[in-house]
Amino acid sequence: MARSVNEPRDISPQDPNNGGVLGEKQEMTEVLYEEEDMHRTQTIEGHLNATEDDILEAKEVAASMTLETVQKLMRNVVLIHDGDPNFPFVTLQKIKEFLAKEDIAEDAEKHERLIQEMKLEAALITNNSPYAEVRAAVDNHDNPSLPVSTIRAWSIGIIFSVFLAFVNQLFSIRYPSIRFDTNVAQLLAYPIGKAWERWMPNADIPLPFTKTTIPLNPGRFNKKEHMLIAIMANTSRSTPYTAYIVWVQVLPQYFNQQYARSFGYMFCNAFATNFIGYGLAGLTRKFLVYPSYCVWPSSLVTISLNSALHNEENHSVPGPFKKLWHISRYNFFLVTFGAMFVYFWFPNYIFSVLSYFSWMTWIAPDNLNLSILTGMKNGLGLFNPVPTFDWNVICFTTDPLMIPSFSTFNAVAGMFITGLFIAGVWYSNTWNTGYLPIISNRIYDHYGKLYNVSRTLDEHGMYDDAKYRAYSAPYMTAGNSLVYGFFFAVYSAIVTHVILYHRYELAMGFKNLWQGFKWKKRGSSNSGNNTNTVDGAADDTIRANEGEYQDVHNRLMAVYPEVSEWWYFGTLIISIVFGIVGIAVWPTYTSVGVVFYGILLCLIFVVPVGIVAAMTGIEVTLNVLAEFIGGMIVEGNALAMNFFKSYGYVTCAHALSFANDLKIAHYVKIPPRVTFAGQLLATFISTLVCTGVLKFQMDLKNVCQENAPMRFTCPGPNTFFTASVLWGTIGPIKVFGKDGQYRWLLMGFPIGILLVLASWGLKKAMPNSRALRQVHIVAAIAGSLQWTPYSFSFAWPAVPVAWFSWIYIRSRYLAFWSKFNFVLSASLSAAIAISAIIMLFSVQWAEKEIEWWGNNQASVGCEKKACTLHHLAKGERFYPWWSNSKIPAP
Repeated sequence: MARSVNEPRDISPQDPNNGGVLGEKQEMTEVLYEEEDMHRTQTIEGHLNATEDDILEAKEVAASMTLETVQKLMRNVVLIHDGDPNFPFVTLQKIKEFLAKEDIAEDAEKHERLIQEMKLEAALITNNSPYAEVRAAVDNHDNPSLPVSTIRAWSIGIIFSVFLAFVNQLFSIRYPSIRFDTNVAQLLAYPIGKAWERWMPNADIPLPFTKTTIPLNPGRFNKKEHMLIAIMANTSRSTPYTAYIVWVQVLPQYFNQQYARSFGYMFCNAFATNFIGYGLAGLTRKFLVYPSYCVWPSSLVTISLNSALHNEENHSVPGPFKKLWHISRYNFFLVTFGAMFVYFWFPNYIFSVLSYFSWMTWIAPDNLNLSILTGMKNGLGLFNPVPTFDWNVICFTTDPLMIPSFSTFNAVAGMFITGLFIAGVWYSNTWNTGYLPIISNRIYDHYGKLYNVSRTLDEHGMYDDAKYRAYSAPYMTAGNSLVYGFFFAVYSAIVTHVILYHRYELAMGFKNLWQGFKWKKRGSSNSGNNTNTVDGAADDTIRANEGEYQDVHNRLMAVYPEVSEWWYFGTLIISIVFGIVGIAVWPTYTSVGVVFYGILLCLIFVVPVGIVAAMTGIEVTLNVLAEFIGGMIVEGNALAMNFFKSYGYVTCAHALSFANDLKIAHYVKIPPRVTFAGQLLATFISTLVCTGVLKFQMDLKNVCQENAPMRFTCPGPNTFFTASVLWGTIGPIKVFGKDGQYRWLLMGFPIGILLVLASWGLKKAMPNSRALRQVHIVAAIAGSLQWTPYSFSFAWPAVPVAWFSWIYIRSRYLAFWSKFNFVLSASLSAAIAISAIIMLFSVQWAEKEIEWWGNNQASVGCEKKACTLHHLAKGERFYPWWSNSKIPAP
């Protein structure tokens, strides 16, 4: 990193040969020029949101740009980034000012400073990235000769694919569950790769049936190999969603359909739902991977961890306390990792009050209103300014170091406003919510007890209307009911938002997708400059006819052969075939049409949801919409609804996860075909391993019972069964239909559209409003979905951290922020993950607890057991929606 403009520069000493007065004047002149240069550079850095290093590199490219080229590029930039809250506001205003000057070509000298600034911005955009956060984490150079597809990378990648799939599937039914995530695998893979580098012999391994040999030890363990391993680990860590379907089918307390124990049945359905996501992720690359505005914030943390481990270069940067920070990224990672590893033992085990710091409720633990408004565990937590000292809680809903600050602010603001509505619904006893806990995500009957879905089923596990009416309608808490309403709102809002704000990018994406399906040789020429430097003619980076510009990462990736859309389409077709076999060959009593209905749902939403996720870091899941539509299509058949949900919700979730991995590979310059092979291999390994482990788990004695071994009590399958019966057997029509008591929640669909239209209209009326530009309705509604069972106290702590990092530090010490911000995020999350795993397998596994005030005070009064506003007298129950009379309890 280069020196910041705020860093003092060395001034040449007074020349003794010049004489006293002459020397002093010369020195004063040099100082004045120096200060003027510093001020000018500082102004440019502020306008372009770039470090001095970025600007110095961009100057070389800017010098070769013509005014006509810059004008053409900037028109395209405004079209693409005008509604992009990630793009710097000041920079965008400068670009608009530049384009508005019609006489700029005739009077270039008059506007020399503005022209130079725009040339620098054009060079930054085309030869690096428009975003400072991307420039902070991603290198804009590449070495194509660096080995990637090595025996070392594939071997370690396969080992971690097997390990993560085995551990995550085995402990997925444990309470609490145990998971190994990507950062943990990336950390553990590094010493293994370095050991291979040091100890493996320099031998050549011949490939079968060829004369080619591959080196067993290709030399230094490099960042591309490491990232390929991380991508394989990330791909394999997700367990097949269809395992939940199998559990509710096999368990005797549920549907008791023993044919689901068949390995072929489990494998076909797991294979289908896992691999369909690839077909859709590959087909959406033109929308979600290649465009520069698709940042994918979570990928930057993964890349920063990779850079910290492999980049040995270290440059001092000016930072807080008016000092130069000389520490390297790797050493900074080790220090912060070690500190968090030790500290996390306190809030998670030794001193849990640090995690649940509901200090206001300690004044009067049984005070209902105080607990509801400030409580963290069973209250709304709206008015507790300091609710936690636990980093795991601070980044529970959103990582404030990773996610852009505007996303955090919008999400938390939306959650706060929704909390006020929840309080209103609960205190007014709307839908009998006053008789229930305020933010529980459980379903209750009209006795205020947990809903027993088995009392609504016949002997075949199908819906029985007489039993349902004799028992109870389902009742939701105040928080849970409004969450469903905002789920409906976010689905309509996200489609409306993308149409209004990103229709230009959609048109480009569809045009490029169509070009990709054409049978032609796709060489490097299709992507602009085939160069690995930042030099080259700027005109080659612009496609004026398409309104598209290519950043440096697309041009650097042009040297690698692309994966044809037909490969992804073929994967999609094969997956559909497996899905049809999994449903049709066994007696599922489900139409194979649910596969196509689910894929259609995903096709409609994958691009809108993906664009929002790539730009904001907030992913909206389709689980509620899939349950809602699937439950209406196959009402009364829970199993069919489960299949619809799998192909609608999970397919989209997998597609976005795979697209994120593709963006990581794009940033790190891993050849696309190597990434494709690594993802497919890791997914196949994961599918095979998880299916085998699932088969083993089903034969365990007392599995999913209260006395199950190793705490295998199956909390996930239990919740899944409840949801499948509620949405599939009882169906959404009885809950949200014209006679359902929650029918007014369907107003969420038009409300979502109206909110986006209102925001869009205000921004059109006031295009220069910086505050309005940061308003993101979809992110705000998505924040509302974080309620139940979590309170506002799980979201608010991210706000001051996001402000301090993204607003205070970044605006004052951009070089410092660029060097350390994402490394800090990676180190803290990795330390918590490893610390939690060690804790779990040591003291918690042995059930060693520390009984003292610091652990007990977190659960007292209403924070221990949720309080209710009203209470049912003995023999009373709620008024059912189908009757106006009060029915005594039997």
